[in-house]
Amino acid sequence: MSYLKVGRLEVSWSALLILSYVVYLFVGAAVFQALEKQAENDTRKQFQVDKLVFLRNYTCLDVEALERFVEVIMDAWEKGVNPSGNSTNPSNWDFSSSFFFAGTVITTIGYGNLSPSTISGQIFCVFYALFGIPLNVVFLNHLGKVLTVHLGRLDQRILTLVKHRAIKILTNSIFLMSGTLLFLILPPVLFSFVEGWTYGQGFYYAFITLSTIGFGDYVIGTNPRNQYISIYRGLAALWIIFGLAWLAVLFNLGAGVVEKVAEMRRRRDSIEEDKTTEEDLDQGASQYSDYGGTGLTVAPQP
Repeated sequence: MSYLKVGRLEVSWSALLILSYVVYLFVGAAVFQALEKQAENDTRKQFQVDKLVFLRNYTCLDVEALERFVEVIMDAWEKGVNPSGNSTNPSNWDFSSSFFFAGTVITTIGYGNLSPSTISGQIFCVFYALFGIPLNVVFLNHLGKVLTVHLGRLDQRILTLVKHRAIKILTNSIFLMSGTLLFLILPPVLFSFVEGWTYGQGFYYAFITLSTIGFGDYVIGTNPRNQYISIYRGLAALWIIFGLAWLAVLFNLGAGVVEKVAEMRRRRDSIEEDKTTEEDLDQGASQYSDYGGTGLTVAPQP
């Protein structure tokens, strides 16, 4: 079992990891509750007020009829049909949208705004995910390793031209910044333009998507007021796949850095242990010489 040395105190890595994980969850729960609970209560109160106003304006409806109408709207929403607009809204199951949905399944993003409604579709989704998720993991890991190898070769070529250690750091920094620009900074600009979101909302969507959290509160291509090109969601699926591959490269690079840091720490600990052993041997040798070479006194025989 590995330990972390803090001064003279040794702490188990496993215990520290478990404690950090639990504390992180508790802190997140407390912060989310503080930020969101009051807003939820306000929304609930406002919704009840809106229903009362609606009933007052439309006296032909009673409370029971309104509740049934709300249930119809919620059922449509849960099945992926946007209640606003009309029947001419873009289909959620054309090929481009289906391709986008397939990508969210195997990448485990799962926005939750759309799901198969037929029994056959649900059964197929189970087996599709059963084989697709491992395939996606293998694909992203392989693609990440391939890109890491090419990045390493680029480092070597640059080092042959400019022999300086800082070049490797510079190359990795350029890769990090270009990927951040391509997958996190620029896409929200497009989403803001097409979807009518703010840049902050677009960036939030991009991060939640590429981190595979996928809340489903913001999903592209679902606004019935917008006219989307047919390949819009298909292109978004490709952005997700290559964005995840970029993250896989970052994870590989990060893992390499962690391994190097751990190796340096092991070497340092080994050197410190060797020094401690040498000091103990020197101290023992000094005591040995002080006691005449043996440290023992032999009584003469009578």
